[in-house]
Amino acid sequence: MHQLSGWDDTIVALATPPGVGAIGVIRVSGQQALSIVSSLFPSKDLATLPTHTVHVGLLQVGNKVLDEVVVTLFKSPRSYTGEDVVEISCHGSPFVQRQVVDAIVQLGARLARPGEFTQRAFLKGKLDLTQAEAVADLIAAGTQAAQRAALQGLRGGFSAELKQLREQLIQFSSLLELELDFSQEDVTFADRTQLKDLLTRLESATDALLASFKLGNVIKNGVSVAIVGKPNAGKSTLLNSLLNENRAIVSEIAGTTRDTIEEVLNIEGVLFRLIDTAGLRANTVDQIEQVGIERSYEKMRAADLVLYLFDVADPAEEVKQWAMDAQEQGLRFLLVGNKIDVASADSIRARSAQLPVSPLFIAAKDKTNLDALKKSMLQEVLSGHVLHENIVITNERHFQALLQVAMALADTKKGIEEGLASDLVALEIRRCLQYLGEITGEITNEEQLDFIFSKFCIGK
Repeated sequence: MHQLSGWDDTIVALATPPGVGAIGVIRVSGQQALSIVSSLFPSKDLATLPTHTVHVGLLQVGNKVLDEVVVTLFKSPRSYTGEDVVEISCHGSPFVQRQVVDAIVQLGARLARPGEFTQRAFLKGKLDLTQAEAVADLIAAGTQAAQRAALQGLRGGFSAELKQLREQLIQFSSLLELELDFSQEDVTFADRTQLKDLLTRLESATDALLASFKLGNVIKNGVSVAIVGKPNAGKSTLLNSLLNENRAIVSEIAGTTRDTIEEVLNIEGVLFRLIDTAGLRANTVDQIEQVGIERSYEKMRAADLVLYLFDVADPAEEVKQWAMDAQEQGLRFLLVGNKIDVASADSIRARSAQLPVSPLFIAAKDKTNLDALKKSMLQEVLSGHVLHENIVITNERHFQALLQVAMALADTKKGIEEGLASDLVALEIRRCLQYLGEITGEITNEEQLDFIFSKFCIGK
């Protein structure tokens, strides 16, 4: 359990989204939660009632009735925050909700800061820091894959992995510290070969976690996909077909798309942010179109994946040159040949043979081969990874700390190989423990916690 000053007051916040709805849930947590709500709920004395019980009655200030509500009790320590918690389910009128919250504040509570309920849960030892951060990830999850990754963190999968690494290091660190106490006798308690083997295993485990961050970033943040190509290659038609709606204007007139259009597509639990761009051409007298083309290049360079769409009737040399330039720039891309419905199979094969990268051929208008395109997009961004229940790092803070762990492990291993003194080896191991502890919150400070929880929503 973490002890920080200034956490003995009572807080209140609306726990459901603001606005009109069937009900609104107001959460109160802290030492005075029971007494404050009891004074507004005269039909029962909440302090005398058992935990995890539900009660119906009138909420009122003096003789003024605010609402008929359902009150749910969670007494310390059997609550989300580890404190006394009362949840008031009132009718979903914003006016009623404001009146209830104001009445609770008038009786001594204060409005909760963003994420403060979860922060209190962490401070009371109900969650470690990685689990607390997983709460925010679960709330923000927009796909099944993001939900699975957040639930894995919330259930403590990542924490358990780190705990195992940390416990093994602590064991050897203790033996090294013991050697320092007997430095005059020149005795050895920590077997250097075993320690080196342990460090090798820990390096492998850390490297695996670091490698998962690429996939985790895709799961959490989605993939930006720029659809680029010459005017009238069918980019807007492709966007509309992928989305199954007429989102972009389609016309035979070249240069119809003047600005970028962004939409979201979910492919097997991964979010793809599709960006339809203005057609790429070297010469145009239209200043507005030229601005659109410049933005297309910006989007292309910033995208996680580029779909270069070309008309199968276009000269293969143009497509070949674009692909070679993209390879030089380090772009991740797929070549997509469009309008196969109006081209012969022989001409398609001939063009394909001239290109440095095998293209995928589609007919965007008729939605031919779009499933194959989606599959290729998914394979490209997952790079052979499979979306399953394994631990995946999705948090940038965790990733940066693990990088430091990996460096400290490498330095420790090098020190052992070079015969470094026990006190210096112990110092390197303490570095590893420091960074591992920062991830789970075993080693932290109030300023760091405030920054992390400030990104949560109010009421959570």
